Amino acid sequence: MTSTATQPTTARWHLDPDDTSVEFTVKTFWGLVPVHGRFDDFTGVYETGPDGTAIELTIDADSVDTGIATRDHHLRADGFFHVEAHPHVHFVSSSVDEVEEGLLHVEGTLAAGGKTVPLVFPAEIRDSGGALEIEATTTVDREELGMSSGPLGMIRREVMLHVAARLAQRESISDAA
Repeated sequence: MTSTATQPTTARWHLDPDDTSVEFTVKTFWGLVPVHGRFDDFTGVYETGPDGTAIELTIDADSVDTGIATRDHHLRADGFFHVEAHPHVHFVSSSVDEVEEGLLHVEGTLAAGGKTVPLVFPAEIRDSGGALEIEATTTVDREELGMSSGPLGMIRREVMLHVAARLAQRESISDAA
């Protein structure tokens, strides 16, 4: 008699770029007019499996868009994203834990402009008709990433990052025994 053991499976969801936004907001020194921006080119994966859950987001730093071409050019330069040497902003989780239904505690690292910083933030997750929706907001200190305070020192340190993602499951893999 042969026993058929069920192999643990890995489920992988990929970002839908048409239904996902990756945005940031940073206040100026006086705080009167915050700068809002977004990235237009990115990929990401949410994976669950026997070793836990993992999140990865890769952003094309050259796709930064604040609505002002001169500012975007400045953000791509050495004092900020330094896209020539560091073309991607990359987040990878080290720990993803469900703390309650629909709420995750995420820890990981964010790399941008040649520097890497730790990030810890909550994320909301929900099933949406076979797709996943994940939304997270956190702040990062631009100085820790080696980024300038601007030509007149007017950019505040804290930058708010916001990701609202819709992910579709594209494959299911049985782990080899």
